[in-house]
Amino acid sequence: MAKRKPLKQTAKRAKRVKPARGPVKPTRKARAAMERAALDRWGKGDPQGYLEVMAPEVTYFDPMQAKRVDGLPAMKSLLVPLTGKVTVRRYDMVDPKVQRHGDVALLTFNLVSYQAQPDGAEKAVARWNSTETYARLEGQWRIIHSHWSYIKPELKEVPSEGS
Repeated sequence: MAKRKPLKQTAKRAKRVKPARGPVKPTRKARAAMERAALDRWGKGDPQGYLEVMAPEVTYFDPMQAKRVDGLPAMKSLLVPLTGKVTVRRYDMVDPKVQRHGDVALLTFNLVSYQAQPDGAEKAVARWNSTETYARLEGQWRIIHSHWSYIKPELKEVPSEGS
């Protein structure tokens, strides 16, 4: 029969074990692959790639919206009318970074989209900063927040509030 260690000694040993600090190992490839799959469909005029990975409570910002868009039904209202209207010849996902903490992962990247010109040449037509916040919900990774902004937009001079 194995000899048991006194409870006091076991408790001391447990105190010496330090809990893990910092983020859980990032799943960069998996989150970036989900995003690329949605972007591939988006570039062919199919917004369903994004809608299928969004959580019911998703929130969304982009510079064309006057305010935050709340919830999957509102996102469907926003994106479904764009079906067949977006074409991207190719895109570059620049410097994707995933920061994962437990069941939440933050994916940030720059996106450069290209379209074919009448002469056949490619031209960059959009440059974006993107932040996608994923959460693991019921075992599935879903976008709970999406934020898109222009890279270094040209801002028109606006009068100051004191004028």
